Amino acid sequence: MTMDIKGLFGLEKKNVVITGAGSGMGYAATRLLRNLGADVYAVVRRKPLDFSVTKEIRADLGNEEGCEHMIRECPETIDALFLCHGIANAPGKANALQVQLTNFYSFLYLTEKLLSRIADNGSVTFISSDGGKDWRRSVKECREIISCKSWSEAAAWYQSHPDCTGDGYVFAKKCQNVYVMDRCHEPEFINRKIRLNAIAPGMTKTGLTEDFNRSVTGDPAQGQAILEKHSLDFWNGRWASPEEMGYPLVTVGSRIFSYMSGQILYIDYGTASLWEMNELTS
Repeated sequence: MTMDIKGLFGLEKKNVVITGAGSGMGYAATRLLRNLGADVYAVVRRKPLDFSVTKEIRADLGNEEGCEHMIRECPETIDALFLCHGIANAPGKANALQVQLTNFYSFLYLTEKLLSRIADNGSVTFISSDGGKDWRRSVKECREIISCKSWSEAAAWYQSHPDCTGDGYVFAKKCQNVYVMDRCHEPEFINRKIRLNAIAPGMTKTGLTEDFNRSVTGDPAQGQAILEKHSLDFWNGRWASPEEMGYPLVTVGSRIFSYMSGQILYIDYGTASLWEMNELTS
């Protein structure tokens, strides 16, 4: 029996919106979506794509105006929404507030603003991180930011909770995870069978890798050594490629995962599982 791969994914001639399309995991996912025959609306922040898509949208998603611009440029019907954008808290580039607003609140904002356009049986898929694995310890605070009713209210909450939000990145990923699990059965999702999931990548080489390395100590080489010791050295591991995250992302948002919602899929070669087992058995 011959398998029709495009039919299996179910994205051919479907309207797909993907952010963070200009680099890394989002770029890899965007190429795959195009090859699967989707009508791709790709959101980039800086440099244009080096291949054609249905529509390329230039937007900075770290502020409300940029998100609203993206929303205006999106199609009236969306079959799959992939939110892949993000920044690191690198010295001289971004502070904790900018990281929080970009890496979580914009995810919430875009999802809820575009939800009425998402087709029945459609999907919303985030790129989270295994850095958010300890979300259970922050559920209360995550729910507080999720309950904020506006961009300004969210910014004020972040600024008044510096001890909770830290450098911005980890707490943002915790919030993504809690949002996915907390909202997947809310009426606006479950009544229309719109699936809400996230992938949680481990150590992946992308355009942000140097920024992440610098965010640890300010020195890229030293930061990389610390991150590798924490996440790779103890199992003689390696960095993942963007495709090893982008391709599973597309699969989760496709027909292949049509019965999965509310899940955080860790793609880190079992690292987060090992950390959790160590906590439970120590």
